[in-house]
Amino acid sequence: MASLQDIALSAFINILSAFVFFVAFAILRLQPFNDRVYFPKWHLKGIRSSPRHSGKSVTKFVNLDWRTYLRFLNWMPAALRMPEPELIDHAGLDSAVYIRIYLLGLKIFVPLTVLAFGILVPVNWTGDTLEHLDVEFSDIDKLSISNIAKESKRLWAHLVMAYIFTFWIYYTLYKEYKIIAAMRLHFLASENRRPDQFTVLVRNIPPDPDESVSEHVEHFFSVNHHDHYLTHQVVYNANNLAKLVDRRNNLQNWLVYYENKNTRNPDKRPRTKTGFLGLWGETVDAIDYYTAEIEKLLKEEATERERLVIDPKAIMPAAFVSFRSRWGAAVCAQTQQSSNPTLWLSEWAPEPRDVYWSNLAIPFVELTMRRLIMAVAFFFLTFFFMIPIAFVQSLANIEGIEKVAPFLKPLIEKEVVSSFIKGFLSGIALKIFMIFLPTILMTMSKIEGYVSISALERKSAAKYHLFILVNVFLANVIAGAAFEQLNTFVNKETPNKYPVIVGTAIPAKATFFITYIMLDGWAGVASEILRLKPLIIYHLRNTFLVKTEQDREQAMDPGSLDFASSEPRIQLYFLLGLVYSVVTPIFLPFIVVFFSLSYVVFRHQDAVVKDTLERATDPNLNLRSYLQDAYVHPVFHSKDTEQPVAIDEEENNPLVPTKRNSNRSTPGGSKYGSEVGSETEY
Repeated sequence: MASLQDIALSAFINILSAFVFFVAFAILRLQPFNDRVYFPKWHLKGIRSSPRHSGKSVTKFVNLDWRTYLRFLNWMPAALRMPEPELIDHAGLDSAVYIRIYLLGLKIFVPLTVLAFGILVPVNWTGDTLEHLDVEFSDIDKLSISNIAKESKRLWAHLVMAYIFTFWIYYTLYKEYKIIAAMRLHFLASENRRPDQFTVLVRNIPPDPDESVSEHVEHFFSVNHHDHYLTHQVVYNANNLAKLVDRRNNLQNWLVYYENKNTRNPDKRPRTKTGFLGLWGETVDAIDYYTAEIEKLLKEEATERERLVIDPKAIMPAAFVSFRSRWGAAVCAQTQQSSNPTLWLSEWAPEPRDVYWSNLAIPFVELTMRRLIMAVAFFFLTFFFMIPIAFVQSLANIEGIEKVAPFLKPLIEKEVVSSFIKGFLSGIALKIFMIFLPTILMTMSKIEGYVSISALERKSAAKYHLFILVNVFLANVIAGAAFEQLNTFVNKETPNKYPVIVGTAIPAKATFFITYIMLDGWAGVASEILRLKPLIIYHLRNTFLVKTEQDREQAMDPGSLDFASSEPRIQLYFLLGLVYSVVTPIFLPFIVVFFSLSYVVFRHQDAVVKDTLERATDPNLNLRSYLQDAYVHPVFHSKDTEQPVAIDEEENNPLVPTKRNSNRSTPGGSKYGSEVGSETEY
C-alpha cells in the first residue's frame, strides 16, 4: 500500500504533468497553424479569420511576437471573469449548469476540508489502534478512522462531524437547486419558440386497412385534439437514402478537389485510380470518373426517394405531431391517447437537431427485446470486466512485477521506483482499461433504440456510472481490502472478526483512490484544455484528407463535452469525497484540487453539452410554416430533393372525412354516413 512518500511522488508527477499541459496549451494556442483548433466556433461564425491568410511565410505558421508569450497564462483570469449570463449566451444553459456542478463541489468540500483538518485529523493522528492490530498500514492510515479503537470516546467526534457534514451538504444542494431552477425559468422565459415546444413524437400507431399512416394520424388528432392540432410529419425509413446521400457528398467533395486542382494547372488533367481511396485499380481521368459516379448515385437516390414516397412499407408507424400551442403539445405528451395503453404512445419530441434519425426506423415492438438483450450484455460486461482489471491491478504492484519479471527486482526495490509503482502505476492501469468503455456503452445505447442524441448520452452516462460504481469503487474497496488481508482471514482470526478486519482495512484503500484522482482528476483534467485529440485529428486530416474548404470546416470540429463519460466521473468523485470525508479526511484536499482545476478548465473550453438553440427572430412567424418542415428527415432538405408532404389540418374543415369501411368508431363524417358520433376511442 502507498505511503506518504509514494503519494508525494505521485502528486509531484501529476502536478508537473498538469503544469506542462497548461504551458503547452498556452503556447500552442498562440500559433497560427493551430488557430482553427483552439478557436473553431469563432471561425465557423465568421468573426475570426485565419492568421495564415496574411503575413510572411514564417509568421503564417509560427507566432514570433515574444510579448504574447509573456502573457501566456492570461486565459485563466479571462475565463473566470466571464459573467454567467454571457457564458449562457455564448455556450448555452447546459454548459453553465455543468460548470456550476464543479462550483458546487467546491462549495461542499472546501468547508468540509477545513473542519476535517481542524478536528478529525488531530483526533485520528493521536490514536494508536493500528499499532496493536495485526494488519498492514501506512502513515496515511494513521490519519484515518482506522486508528481509533473500538468504543473509543474519540468516535463521538466522527459521529458529530458526520451529521454536520450531512447538514451542510443538504443545505448547499438546496441553495444550488434554487439557483439553477431560477436560471432555467429565466432562460425559458427569455427564449423564443422552438419546434420541440409544439411537437410530440407519437409511436406505435395502429395499422388501418383503409387509411395510410398519414391519413390515420390526421384523422385521429383532428378528432381527439380538435382545438389544438396543427400539422404532422410521418417518419420515413430513410436510412438507405441517407447512406446514398453520404456517399454522393463524399464523391462531390473529391470532384471539387480535382476541379480546383485542374483550375490551378489547366494543362494537365488530374488522374486517379478507381480502387479504394485511389490506391489501386484502373487509372482514369479523375473529373470524368467522379462526375460519372455522382450521376450514377443521383439516379439511385431518385429511385430510392421515389420508393420512399410511394411504398407504404417505407413509412414507419410513427409521426411528429405539432400543435397550435405549447399547452396543447404538453397535454398530448403527458396523457394516454388510447384505451389501449400500448397504442398511440406519445412523448415530447426532441429538438430537430437532437433527433437520432437512424433509430426512428426501428419497429417499436423490437425495442423491449433490444433493451432486454443489452441489459443482459451490460450485466456480463460489468461483472466480467472485473477479471482483467483485477489481473492488471495485481501486476501493477511490486509483488506482481517481481513474479512476472524477477530480473527487475533490483530496480523496482529502489526507493524512487517503488514509490512510482505504488503511487502511479495502478492508477494508469485502471485508466487504460477505461479508455474504450464510453464507446462501447454508447454503441449499446444506440442498439437499444433511443431516438435522440441527448437520450443516448443520458443512458450511456447511467451505464457508465453504474459500471464505475461496481468496478472502480466497490471492486477496489471491498474486494481489494479483503484480498489484502486474506492471510489474516485464513490463518489468524475467527469468522466473527471478519467484518471488523474488513471495516478496518477499507479506509486503507483511500490511498489507491488518491492516486487515481491525481492521475485522472488532476493531470487528466489539465489535459482536457490542450484538446490533444482534436489537435492531432485536425492536423492529420488537414495534411492527408482535406481537399476543399468544406473538408477544412469539417476537420475544424469545435467538439462537445463528452457528457456520457465526464458526468459519471463527477459523480464518482462526489461519492468518494462523501464516503471518505469522515473516515479518511486526508482524502479531501485531493478532491478540492480536482474541482478547482475542473472549474477553471471547463469554464474556459468552447466545448458544450449542447449548443445554444437557434432563436426564431420573426415575431410574426407563421407557426404552420415554421413547424411543417421542422421534422423532415435531413436527407430531404437538399435543394434538389423533393420533400415528402407534411399533412396539416384544414383551417375551415377540422373534422376530416375518413376512408374507413365502418363508422363504428368514427366521430366525423364518412363516406357511409354524415352523422357526428361520440368521441372516437382507439
